[in-house]
Amino acid sequence: MTSAAEKRQMKSAARLYAVQALFQMEQSGQSVDAVRREFEDWRFGIGYEEGEDLAEGDVDLFRATLEGAVNWQAKIDQMTDRALVAKWPIDRIDPTLRALFRAAGAELVGGKTPPKVVITEYVDVAKAFFPEGREPKFVNAVLDHMAREAKPEAF
Repeated sequence: MTSAAEKRQMKSAARLYAVQALFQMEQSGQSVDAVRREFEDWRFGIGYEEGEDLAEGDVDLFRATLEGAVNWQAKIDQMTDRALVAKWPIDRIDPTLRALFRAAGAELVGGKTPPKVVITEYVDVAKAFFPEGREPKFVNAVLDHMAREAKPEAF
């Protein structure tokens, strides 16, 4: 039986993997199916070195996030653009952040997770990618704007 803390850790890992997968899709031109299979076969719970395991991920959340990000990409990108300043449309921001906004946007648009949880989780993902930078604060502000647009009833 999986504890609540383990389930949260699995969801957090799935979100991190989703951002990595979306980044990989954009950079390599691979299809969502090819990248999804690669991550599920080679990244979920696989250790790189003796005794070093990656966090086991929530496969259903990973799949739903990838599918949502692909299916609703135009809507998510428009929401992101509205949250950004006019001089920095989504196509000019860092590709890692773009992948992060798309993954978070998929959960905000189509998921059941409360927006505040989605924001907190993806700010943590931003901290993993940008531990020394200002990006986590930027992510928080953009996702807050996106969440208010996607789910105004939650605020």
